[in-house]
Amino acid sequence: MVLKYENFPNLPTAKDLPCSDDTPVDNELQDLIPHLLKTILALIWSERMDWFFGIDMGIYYHPQEPAIVPDGFLSIGVPRMIDENLRLSYLLWREERVPILVLEVVSQTRRGEYTQKKVDYAEMGILYYVIYNPLRRRKPRLEVYQLTDGEYKLLPGEPVWLSEIGLGIGKARGINQGMEREWLYWYDGQGNRYSTPEERIEERWLEGQREGQREGKLTLILRLLALKLGSVPLVMETKIKQLNPNQLDDLALALLQFSQIEDLNQWLYQILF
Repeated sequence: MVLKYENFPNLPTAKDLPCSDDTPVDNELQDLIPHLLKTILALIWSERMDWFFGIDMGIYYHPQEPAIVPDGFLSIGVPRMIDENLRLSYLLWREERVPILVLEVVSQTRRGEYTQKKVDYAEMGILYYVIYNPLRRRKPRLEVYQLTDGEYKLLPGEPVWLSEIGLGIGKARGINQGMEREWLYWYDGQGNRYSTPEERIEERWLEGQREGQREGKLTLILRLLALKLGSVPLVMETKIKQLNPNQLDDLALALLQFSQIEDLNQWLYQILF
């Protein structure tokens, strides 16, 4: 059902309404998991400004009804910011866009994730409903539903591909804020998990370390060649700088047998051509 908001004169603004239901989380994961998904998404879509990921924020569907407050939700086709201000809540009569995905993290205290909220989100027209239940042992902890003909149908597999978003979602063990456990992550179309900000920093640091090691190895080899053969022609030095780390290792061994510059030239020809 789609409400016609023109039938409601003097619609309230976000300042007129509570931003959430003021219900404290009873499981820290209800805060940590949506925040991790949001920060990863900010890396994936760093060039896009047409999406918003809300966390513990009220979604107002009806101006005369209380907000529905999922642990997290994603909306596409809306500005990241409104009037250079941060959102207090998500008003459908202002956004004019229903969120495409909602996320609920189940705790020991059930909050209707499998019952009433399913009905509410379906009536709202939210395409994907994601439920993560870390307490489950015999049943799947991650369930992803897609709205089909007004009802939610469970999508198979994991990670689950969300075609209307262009991302997959799944669970995996990892480290977030120094805590190692199972988390939810975004995936690409080939099933590869996107890195977290912490992982991205570590990856770049390791790349820097490897590059530094390569540069040190290259400098040493050029010095050894100069000592053994004299001045190395610039064209040969340029070719040496194009070698990968394994080829540099091979050159370090081969140069022990060189007696003239032509030996180096022949070795480079065999490797590069």
